[in-house]
Order: sequence, then C-alpha cells, then structure tokens
Amino acid sequence: MSLLIKGGRIVTAADDYVADIYVDDERISLIGEELDHQADRVIDASGKYVLPGCIDPHTHLDMPFGGTVTIDDVESGQTSAAFGGTTCHVDFIIQGKGQTFAAALDDWRAKANGKQVIDMGYHMAVTDLAEGGTLEELASLPEQGITSYKLFMAYKGALMVDDETLYRTMEVAAKTGALVMVHAENGDVIDVLVQEALAAGHTEPLYHALTRPPEAEGEATNRAIQLAHLAGAPLYVVHVSCKEAVEPIALARERGWNVWGETCTQYFFTSLDDIAKPDFEGAKYVFSPPVRDKSNWDVLWNAVRTDALSAISTDHCAFLWDGQKTLGKDDFSKIPNGGPGLENRLQMIHEFGVRSGRISLNRMVELLATNPAKLFGLYPRKGTIAVGSDADLVIFDPEKTTTISAKTHHSKVDYSLYEGTQVTGTPELVLLRGHVLVENGELVATPGIGRFVARARFGEELRSGQLTVTS
Repeated sequence: MSLLIKGGRIVTAADDYVADIYVDDERISLIGEELDHQADRVIDASGKYVLPGCIDPHTHLDMPFGGTVTIDDVESGQTSAAFGGTTCHVDFIIQGKGQTFAAALDDWRAKANGKQVIDMGYHMAVTDLAEGGTLEELASLPEQGITSYKLFMAYKGALMVDDETLYRTMEVAAKTGALVMVHAENGDVIDVLVQEALAAGHTEPLYHALTRPPEAEGEATNRAIQLAHLAGAPLYVVHVSCKEAVEPIALARERGWNVWGETCTQYFFTSLDDIAKPDFEGAKYVFSPPVRDKSNWDVLWNAVRTDALSAISTDHCAFLWDGQKTLGKDDFSKIPNGGPGLENRLQMIHEFGVRSGRISLNRMVELLATNPAKLFGLYPRKGTIAVGSDADLVIFDPEKTTTISAKTHHSKVDYSLYEGTQVTGTPELVLLRGHVLVENGELVATPGIGRFVARARFGEELRSGQLTVTS
C-alpha cells in the first residue's frame, strides 16, 4: 500500500524540518515539500513529529533464566515494543550447555515463528566453547546475518565465561567483522559477596544491589576494554549503570579505541531507594547490573549527551512480580534478574531527556534509533528517514499527555517500573515498512508481519538495499 504523510516535522539524528513523505513498496520513495502524489492513504501529520522507528538493541523475550522463563514471548514483547514506537529489536540467543550455535539459533527461530509483530535480529550469547559450539562455527555466524557475540562476565555457574573464552571470542570477532558485547560485572567477586551476605542472614532484595557493587562493574568494564584492544576487536558494553563503568569507556573513546557503551532507561530513574522498598516490592527492581545511588543519574545523562555512551536500550527481561520474582522470597540470589520497559523507552527519554532540556530531539533519535542501527549493521535501511530506507516511521504527538501504568501497558508483566509517571508526548501511529502497526491505541497488524533481518558485518559501508531480509 502506498502512503503519503503530509506536513510532519521530520526529525532524524542530523535534521529537523517540515516535509511530506511518500512511501511505496515498503520503502521511502520521496521526501519533499507539498508532494502531489496519488496514494492509497494520506496521513495528516501536521503538528506532529515524524521519527524513524526506534531500534532496541537489547531485549530478552521467551528466555529461560533462574528456573523460569521471561513472561513476554515474541508476540507480547513485540506488541509492547510497537506501542512504544520501537519497530525493530535485536534479541539474545542464549547458547545452552553443550549446545551448538546452530541448534541455539534453531530454538530461537522457533520461538519467533509466526509471532513477529516487528522486525528483529539476533545476537549470539556464547556460554560454552568447551562442549558446545566451536570457534569455527562461531566464525560462520556473520555469514548468516548474526554479527554480534555476547559474553557474560557475571552469573557464575550459569552464563559466566572465563577470560580465555572471552579473549578467544574477541579474536574471532576481529577476524569475522563481528561486534563483541559484554555484560561487565566481576562474577567471581559477586559470588563471594553473595555467599557472605546470605551467611550473615541477609535475604532481602536490597542485598542484590549491595553484593553487586559499582567497583565490580567498573573493574570488569576496564578488563573487557583492555582485552578487546589487545585482540583488535570492537567492543560494546551493555547496560552501563554507574560512574565506575562510564569512566573507562569514556577514556577508551578519547583514545580513539573501538569501544562503545549503552545504558538503559531504568538506570536514569530507579535507585537504591526502590530496591529497599518493604514487603518484597523491592524485588521489582532486581536486575543486573543493579540499581545504583541516585548520584549516577546525572553521570548517565552527561554520558549520553557527550557520547561517552552511545545508545539507550531497555534490557527488557520481564518476570511477574507475583509468581516469578517470588521464587526468591527468602533468598535474594534466587530472584529472577530482569525488568520490563520495552513500551516506555521513547516516552520516558522524550519527557525527561528532551522536554527537561538534557538532550536535543536529534540526540534522542540518535540514541534510540540511528546509533543502534549503525552499530548493529542495520543502517541506513533502518534508523533514519531517507529515500530508500524502510518506511519504519513513528507519528509522535508531542503534546499528548499519558500516565504510564501496568493497567494499560501491553506487556504480560504485572507491574511497571514507572507506575504513575505522567509523560507528555507519545506515539500516535506506528508504521513498519509502510504497514500500519498501531493506530488510535489499537494494534491493527497481524502477528507474522515482522521479519528476521540479517545484519551487515560491523563497520561495513552500507548502501540501502544491501542487507538481506528473509521471512
């Protein structure tokens, strides 16, 4: 279906202007003033922002963890994303113990089959090179459009890898054009602190944060940076939460090293005060790295403003508070780690970033769409508004007021990290490749419309149409 979007304020990472957009065959065909083209549908975007569809580079849907499985599967998670103006995400395949990478990929494809509401790619989490996948198999993944490897430096006894596995994976990435991602916390130290806290009788959720101190994140971040530099691999540090981790990333970037970092929406708005809430409510705020002291909020806003950190994701990893988080009612170390947020990232960053004067509209688009697209092999097909790009577009009403609540969100999770927060500015109409996903508060697309997107190797010069999209 052809579309003509009239009179919207088009905002990209670099530009801000009023124009019309003509969409045909799922792509943007023309951009200009007063376009006079016949279209199957004309959309009046006067007084609204027209943004590129947001890209969330860090999500966990239908993922086993801690004896349970995240409550959002691909359909519910992506529906939530669509209502929040996110039209593409990159989810994590978690390699099981003894499992080949091919078998892990098959498992995750099966989870998504027929359920996709938006477009998606995959990262491969490397957990077992001893009895499962091989370095040779790992090296073949970029040929299949999976161009990023994730390694956990935490979760000892479950997902954590040793430095040999970390470094060998970095060497493969340097040769194959993949981007290395790390969860940077010192898992050995954390394990000692957890055992000491439990032995002292400390079982409440607050001790999840107190046993994962910022120094453990800072040390692991610096270690990963140094090892990646030695291996010649590009590095992306996920969910940075504190000054101790921001500082080594900023220093590496000042040196011109191929290092980038992301933070997540929740780290701007939650703190130790939340995880200390009584009656086990603090368990809602158990995710890793943990909530930090409020002094880190300004550190993170400054980091995303100055490009010390280059992206904001959600790390959406949703577990029910009643029935899943309660697995750790008597032992904080058994609370499933993760929080929700796919639906509210754009609203929260617009309200408290743009409207509060912390970042510009252009920088918001850069952090939520353009930089994730560039870093993860999707640009310029996605992440911008340009002729030839996919027509992934958000018609955003900057004046509409909304109150965020679990009662109205589209995730299956039974709470919101931002319950009761009033925001001004919300997606009004969301398009995926020119198809209407969300309109008038309703999902109008049928699950299955979303596609797997094979991503380009890290650092390749991309041209529109170069990437391959398969069903």
